[in-house]
Amino acid sequence: MGSPADLPPSRDQSLLPANLKDMPGMPAVIDQVALARLYGEPLFAMPHDLYIPPDALKVFLEAFEGPLDLLLYLIRKQNFNILDIPMAAVTRQYLAYVDEIRSTNLELAAEYLLMAAMLIEIKSRMLLPPKKTAEGQEAEDPRAELVRRLLEYEQIKLAAHQLNSIPQFGRDFLRAQVFVEQALQPRFPDVNVVDLQDAWRDIVKRARLVQHHVITREELSVREHMSIVLRKLQGSRFVEFEELFDTTRGMPVLVVTFIAMLELCKEGLIDVTQAEAFAPIYVRLAYTPA
Repeated sequence: MGSPADLPPSRDQSLLPANLKDMPGMPAVIDQVALARLYGEPLFAMPHDLYIPPDALKVFLEAFEGPLDLLLYLIRKQNFNILDIPMAAVTRQYLAYVDEIRSTNLELAAEYLLMAAMLIEIKSRMLLPPKKTAEGQEAEDPRAELVRRLLEYEQIKLAAHQLNSIPQFGRDFLRAQVFVEQALQPRFPDVNVVDLQDAWRDIVKRARLVQHHVITREELSVREHMSIVLRKLQGSRFVEFEELFDTTRGMPVLVVTFIAMLELCKEGLIDVTQAEAFAPIYVRLAYTPA
């Protein structure tokens, strides 16, 4: 065996920090794992003047949302029948947990002390002989109210867990946004109402010049003239507004034809368009015939 001076430099005491070389009891050759690192240097022994604040090291048990959550945890963990709770065992475990948190957080323990008092009361009532009611029936089980609250809490907790498992916007997914260039779609200019009125007045004025004095009573159908207009538009890409009116049949026919065109526009069967202001008005089918 060689002397300590013959060992490799990595095992020699010369590599130790200066504050560790002077510690009593430190061997000449370090052959152990460092306890920690202080400013990047290995620490092989605990300093004698080390101060650890009381709140620096804490052991956190399971986080419960309240007294009912803790009580339900104790019952389910040990597979107790919730309709027949062994109050002695559950109360003992519950009080042990309350004592645990009371030593560190008195405000948090105060919330659990009320349930602890309720458990002790139920336990004491179960030790007494049951009293019968005035009707001769047996009194209600002291645990009945606690069981009802536990069952309701468990249902609400399961429902909250199911709601939380549903994908939520901003947490589990984001809304996709896609920009569509609208300029690529052909869009015909809209016809101004005033231009449509002027075109109608011109047709009426022209019809009055060529009309004949004939006294008749003719029954006109708007639906029939709607079909006539559609037939005139079929096979043509655009038809001028004035060509859809038969000025030789008198004013009633013109009015019914105009109403038929308005109905077709309302139902989205035809489009009325104009290239620019004061330009001719054109009508076309808004759909492609089969």
